[in-house]
Amino acid sequence: MAVILVLICLALTTAVWFWSLPLFLGTWRSSPAWFIWNAVFLLVGAGVTYLIGSLAPLGSLDPEEGCHKAGQTPDRAYRSANFDEYTRWFPLHNKCHAGYDLVPSWVNPALVALPALALLCLAYAVLLAVIQRRTRNKGTTCAT
Repeated sequence: MAVILVLICLALTTAVWFWSLPLFLGTWRSSPAWFIWNAVFLLVGAGVTYLIGSLAPLGSLDPEEGCHKAGQTPDRAYRSANFDEYTRWFPLHNKCHAGYDLVPSWVNPALVALPALALLCLAYAVLLAVIQRRTRNKGTTCAT
């Protein structure tokens, strides 16, 4: 287990190093690849966020046990009446009763923001690639 943890930390450190290198050099502004990688990281973050939200309550697959661990009393009648609420894909909910949700409050906004930011990064990467291609083509036509 420790070896796997060390390998994960090493991979994350390497990824952060290669991600931050263009920041330090100032080349990130004109690098479509940097924005594409940001989009990939944002989408991975959205996937991890979805797993965190869908697996709430952490530490237990039984919602009633999760409610007890959170110090809440589960309301079976509420859960039965709102069965479709905690079985849909989005927004994520796993409520003990009308006033308490086991899914952390930051999960659903993050599930909207992270893919939206990834889409913006991809759009900007395409824009940069088009600008670079036009600039490169303009430079070759003027030189001849």
